[in-house]
Amino acid sequence: MQQLSYVHGAHQTPLIGATIGAYLDTVAARHGEREALIVAHQNVRWTYAEFHQRVNRLAAGFLKLGLQPGERIGIWSQNCAEWALTQFATAKAGLILVNINPSYRRSELEYVLDKVQCSALILAPSFKSSDYIAILRDVVPEIADCAAGALRAPRLPQLRHVIRLGAEKTPGMLNFGALQEGIDGADLARLAEVAATLQFDDAVNIQFTSGTTGAPKGATLTHHNILNNGYFIGEAMRLTERDRLCIPVPLYHCFGMVLGNLACITHGAAIVYPGEGFDAKAVLETVQAERCTGLHGVPTMFIAILDHPDFARYDLSTLRTGIMAGSPCPSEVMSKVIKLMHMAEITIAYGMTETSPVSFQSSVDDPVELRVSTIGRIHPHLEVKIVDPEGRIVARGEKGELLTRGYSVMQGYWGDEEKTREAIDPARWMHTGDLAVIDAAGFCSIVGRSKDMVIRGGENIYPREVEEFLYRHPKVLDVQCVGVPDAKYGEELCACIILRPGMQADAEEIRAFCSGQIAYYKVPRYVRFVETFPMTVTGKIQKFILRQQVANDLGLGVAGAE
Repeated sequence: MQQLSYVHGAHQTPLIGATIGAYLDTVAARHGEREALIVAHQNVRWTYAEFHQRVNRLAAGFLKLGLQPGERIGIWSQNCAEWALTQFATAKAGLILVNINPSYRRSELEYVLDKVQCSALILAPSFKSSDYIAILRDVVPEIADCAAGALRAPRLPQLRHVIRLGAEKTPGMLNFGALQEGIDGADLARLAEVAATLQFDDAVNIQFTSGTTGAPKGATLTHHNILNNGYFIGEAMRLTERDRLCIPVPLYHCFGMVLGNLACITHGAAIVYPGEGFDAKAVLETVQAERCTGLHGVPTMFIAILDHPDFARYDLSTLRTGIMAGSPCPSEVMSKVIKLMHMAEITIAYGMTETSPVSFQSSVDDPVELRVSTIGRIHPHLEVKIVDPEGRIVARGEKGELLTRGYSVMQGYWGDEEKTREAIDPARWMHTGDLAVIDAAGFCSIVGRSKDMVIRGGENIYPREVEEFLYRHPKVLDVQCVGVPDAKYGEELCACIILRPGMQADAEEIRAFCSGQIAYYKVPRYVRFVETFPMTVTGKIQKFILRQQVANDLGLGVAGAE
């Protein structure tokens, strides 16, 4: 019988049947004296006992404001200790945390606050070039003349509380630190009463997908979704209470709050933030100073770290594990991370926000060649099938769309049943839009996005395959391949290349490198040398923007519009 592309992560370790708050209680009791959170730029170094106490006081403070379980509370901030406290305190109080992208501006902020009807918003005063307070005042000018906690804005009628980070006072806003002050036994008793009513299937988090078309969609995730995913991510990394994980990826994204915070908390490991945002030098300094054993990052972050001029001066010998994810992981980069950064047990993880997020992950003892060329095998307790355009399961080794089902699939997109039905079919399969192949041993490879595939004169070209080949060129630092319109073939391939510092190359050299090594139709017709790629704040390369830019530069019109 032909083996089909269906895999099931049967596992002897059961799923966790608890809320995030209840699970934190047990972890803090077990690891109270161990370090839980280290944030060098804020001089924060809290044990699990201290972190737990602060979480409880903040959760009680939220309830004392009059916030009720099920209400939504947004957080708009860079990485900081307050972000971690808020993540766990909202879960403890039964509130739904709404992650707001730090790069959002006025219209996006207004959209997400209105879409999920946030009752409260926690915000940093500013980050990088964004003045968050000024942006919020533009959205709700009424805040300048209202008492703290008494906002009444016609544009956002649900929004009552605005809570700012930092010690300065701002009219109409509460201070974050004040929420934990004056909490007494009665307040903590009220918190315990509320916590006892919560169910692990309750929504706990809304994350807005960046989306390439239309407005962002709010993926609604439960305690069960993200607590279990965080736990099994940590298991794949073999995390223990002795580990110290450096997390330079944004907390507003699943990578930071699930693969980072929840993976650590569920194993009693230490969370280490090297800065407010990614900085290669800060990561190198922090790993050395804190003797970190793990490091997370997207490929572009690892490329920047490896390419830092002072890289060789830092002692990274304590590193053991970590995760490279967020976008396709180039084999050449992975190999260097293993060799030069001592991360012999680094893993690759694959997933999407709507699946909490991880569906596949490599194991620390998988052969290196499989860790650099695949995304590993199915995560525990999940199912995946690969289907053709008609929805039929394909044979092992054949390309098709990856669908996943199980505890990790989101409840749906908040307030959007139509989009939810488009993504999740009646059998609860989540349609990822990713093209994948599963081999006979169950290892999966992502070969592109269904919308990224380039069809040149009837030949299917998977950009990922060409990118992997071009990474072998000694002058290529980073590369992305996209399709652009062509009158004769329908589409042609364009390679967008960032060269290594001090290097020079031309299009002919790149094409000559490909000639005879890959099929003629895969050799890029166009080669563009660029300084950067358009990216989301999490480091995901926005290929749809890159396609449009390249097509316009080449005078070919809009390519691959979505």
